[in-house]
Amino acid sequence: MTWEEARDAAGPGSVAILPVGAIEAHGPHLPLETDVIIAQAMARTGAARLAARGLRVLVLPPLTYTSAGFARGFAGTLSLRPETVVATVVDIADSLRQHGYTVLAIANAHLDPDHLASIEAAVSQIRRGLRLRVAFPNLVIKPWALRLSDEFKSGACHAGRYETSIVLAAEPRLVDEAVASGLGDVPLSLSEGIKAGKTTFAEMGLAAAYAGAPRLATEAEGSDMLDRLARMIAGEIEEAMGTSGA
Repeated sequence: MTWEEARDAAGPGSVAILPVGAIEAHGPHLPLETDVIIAQAMARTGAARLAARGLRVLVLPPLTYTSAGFARGFAGTLSLRPETVVATVVDIADSLRQHGYTVLAIANAHLDPDHLASIEAAVSQIRRGLRLRVAFPNLVIKPWALRLSDEFKSGACHAGRYETSIVLAAEPRLVDEAVASGLGDVPLSLSEGIKAGKTTFAEMGLAAAYAGAPRLATEAEGSDMLDRLARMIAGEIEEAMGTSGA
């Protein structure tokens, strides 16, 4: 878009969706930008749903760098301090507010605890200080987590069946299917590991930076998960705008 197109997209009732991911290890079969790919697909699919209902929706360039401490032992992982993430998201929101956007929606696919805490802190600051409406379905809490796959709900979902399926649906050329088909299952729950006080994938036993069953991934399942994610972000945006159920 040009700046004039961005100007014309703003105004009362306008929505900006910020896809948020990370650059971190996702097994030997998925790219480092897996979370970014999923977040962008979630944002675009959700935006299409809303546009079909007549809403003005802009999908922003993604936020690709954030806190990714759990994967820090694996090459290619890039991690920011939590306070940097908070400041970045708040500053993006402030720019959108100044340019006349009504709602900021965050389509997040990265589940690192420090990252999620940073996004929650940023959302709180935006609502309190900027008075900008914010939509943020946090996938690790109810009701959102219950709407996704069994593998996701088990917590064994880093670069496993859930994420591999979504990348197959969104960017199939970026999945090394030959490698994925030969990977053994790693039924280790990240959520349980976090509760136990573990702070890295290595401590949890993710020797190759993945958990779950990537060999079971399918494009069909990925499309289904994307549809569910799109419904989540679209529903939160409608609620933020006061148009839920319209």
